[in-house]
Amino acid sequence: MSFEAYIDNIKKKTGSTPEAFKEGMEADGTFSPQMKASILCRWLAEHYQLGHGHVMAIWKYFKAKGWIV
Repeated sequence: MSFEAYIDNIKKKTGSTPEAFKEGMEADGTFSPQMKASILCRWLAEHYQLGHGHVMAIWKYFKAKGWIV
């Protein structure tokens, strides 16, 4: 499955975009540019029931946008 297909499937499954995930994490104080992937994984699993593969696609998206280091 391509990266774009993962992102599209995530949008269909959750009704949310990576930008919305970031906003949600910022709103509850979870987001940090220095956060580890495990934080994102835990947050997305808790709020959206996403599995590891989908979380890693979101992680890659965050990295590509420069939101995390």
